[in-house]
Amino acid sequence: MVEKNKYIPYGRQDISDSDIEGVVNVLKSEFITQGSKINEFEDLMSGLFKSNHAIAVNSATSALHIACLALGVQEGDVVWTTANSFVASSNCALYCGSEVDFVDIDIDTYNISINLLEQKLDEAKKAKILPKVLIPVHFAGYPCDMMKIKELSDKYGFDVIEDASHAIGSEINGEPIGSCKWSDITVFSFHPVKIMTTGEGGMALTNCNILNQKMNLLRTHGITRDEKILEKTESTQPWYYEQQLLGFNYRMTDIQASLGITQSERIKSFVRKRNEIAGIYFESLSDINIQLPQRNDSFYSSFHLFVILLEESSDKSYHEKIFKQLRNKGIGVNLHYMPIYLQPYYKRIGFKQGYCKNAESYASRAISLPIYPKLTRKDQEFVIQSLRDVL
Repeated sequence: MVEKNKYIPYGRQDISDSDIEGVVNVLKSEFITQGSKINEFEDLMSGLFKSNHAIAVNSATSALHIACLALGVQEGDVVWTTANSFVASSNCALYCGSEVDFVDIDIDTYNISINLLEQKLDEAKKAKILPKVLIPVHFAGYPCDMMKIKELSDKYGFDVIEDASHAIGSEINGEPIGSCKWSDITVFSFHPVKIMTTGEGGMALTNCNILNQKMNLLRTHGITRDEKILEKTESTQPWYYEQQLLGFNYRMTDIQASLGITQSERIKSFVRKRNEIAGIYFESLSDINIQLPQRNDSFYSSFHLFVILLEESSDKSYHEKIFKQLRNKGIGVNLHYMPIYLQPYYKRIGFKQGYCKNAESYASRAISLPIYPKLTRKDQEFVIQSLRDVL
């Protein structure tokens, strides 16, 4: 049993004394934004994840937006992504004037289906409407098959942005997600329920100098003071700067960057703890009639989420009943996600139910169980027993 009226969320941040101390030190310093902590955080993250560059911004949504713009996404283009994600994974393309389309998921991994992607690409090539960019999402922290996606990008000529909002600390054959080994750009999220947090915040990582330069410009109004790239190279005026692109104020503050620096020191321990909690779920739930997340020796998941699938039922309200019973017990289960294209906005631009059958089947049965580093064994055992009780 847990305490009466206690609420166990599906995710929660883990803030330490060193996190608080770092933030307070910045608040007492001369610069609370546009100071040295931004570069320090970026250098730290690019080193940790083996990329050449990292660009810190105020959200993963902003990172996805500037990633699309840096790759030249514009009106007349089409961007593809998975149907099973948060709306930012597709909205970023619409912000650029592009069209967006969705690829159905693999019902075992909950990630973009490689087989269906290849079929859709073959059809799109014949129709001469290939995507400009593909945005695969490492859902719940489980990596997509990036080696195969890279093969397809080389064959069909599209760029790749990895949406790794869930996947800080995930690996493919020991290669960290974020190294951009198989993509042009990788995006991280630092929302409080993610693997690490800066309160709100995001980051774009890349190995390309040109993309790095463009994204740095785009996050700061398109403005630069960098003498190496100024168009008016003869200017010696100390106040001189140039707006070279139509950019945005997507900057991260030094307060957020300071929190990111200290949080990043615990990424490995955060992910290790999440895997320990996941291991308890696997061990405790393997004997009941639900589908547990995919596991693969080559893919190391950060386990941002632990999603189960209920058995198929003729009772159309079965999923909702189980969900509500768990919520009534103080367990903050959630659904990640209903297919993006079933949102009212996307219906208004032409998408209809039935477009991605696997994603819809998944959403009709999926429940995200609590998983975060500070989840106690007692609380997890309550979640497990409660699930058994209601099934």
